[in-house]
Amino acid sequence: MNNAQKLTRITYLAILALALVAPLIGLYPVFVMKLLCFALFACAFNLLLGFTGLLSFGHAAFFGSAAYVTGWLIKAQGWTPELGIVTGTVAAGLIGLVVGLVAIRRQGIYFAMITLAIAQMVYFVCLQVPFTGGEDGLQGVPRGSLFGLLPLDSDIALYYFVVAVFVLSFLFIARIVNSPFGQVLKMIRENEARAISLGYQVDRYKLLAFVLSAALAGLAGSLKTLVMGFATLSDVHWSTSGEVILMTLLGGVGTFFGPVFGAGIVISLQNLLADKVGSWVTVIIGVIFVICVLAFRKGVVGELQAFRDRRRQAAAQAGTPNA
Repeated sequence: MNNAQKLTRITYLAILALALVAPLIGLYPVFVMKLLCFALFACAFNLLLGFTGLLSFGHAAFFGSAAYVTGWLIKAQGWTPELGIVTGTVAAGLIGLVVGLVAIRRQGIYFAMITLAIAQMVYFVCLQVPFTGGEDGLQGVPRGSLFGLLPLDSDIALYYFVVAVFVLSFLFIARIVNSPFGQVLKMIRENEARAISLGYQVDRYKLLAFVLSAALAGLAGSLKTLVMGFATLSDVHWSTSGEVILMTLLGGVGTFFGPVFGAGIVISLQNLLADKVGSWVTVIIGVIFVICVLAFRKGVVGELQAFRDRRRQAAAQAGTPNA
């Protein structure tokens, strides 16, 4: 293990330790849980864009549909939260399978427009079907008890459950990316024609990546419903798809921690500025995004990694590899 890998692991462990003690040092648990839900959403999107090279404009369809399914099952059918979350995640994955079968036949802007069009269809369905509550949304979703034993009414109990799900999901994404399957996805991103020439069935790899990304986005939406206690049309709106793209680009496409950092910036700004400047918060976030795009072309985390790599190369060329 080289020094860079050791530093990365130490950084992750420090962030995990901070997450574990966050409620004890005065951070509002519901805010941190919301941040983690959107961070997971951004990580799921980054699996598709950053490591496969597919830009989806409709990921809110998976996030929001899972939010509605989970909320309805827990509230109307009396399901336990873990069953509601699993079912919502599976539902998002199935929708992702249907969308993927249609969308992956196209590339570039055509792929993006197909995902956006289908996401708008999902939005219209959520607006019209009776169990979603229409424009009022699905309100008053109870948290219930985990496995029927552990009540999640307490913010602290639910907080540590959300942290555990996020950490396991993050490790799962890292395992996918570092597996042989993940290496093929990177090859497809870099040179799809070469991957085809080597005999890989590219469409199957892209479809599986799309379904995995959709399911993880659904998991984030299910957790969000459990945390906030409601699911609304904003969860399936195209603006939510735009927000997750913003989070990923701001933090750094193709990096592990970049989407988490980007989600933290966006959610924190929305929380801090919403009461002070109202709807102008979107303008402020837009300005910050433009500045970051101009100054940090690879995202904040991406630029930091690039700076670290340049220093390592300079040290190696100077004959001091341990510098």
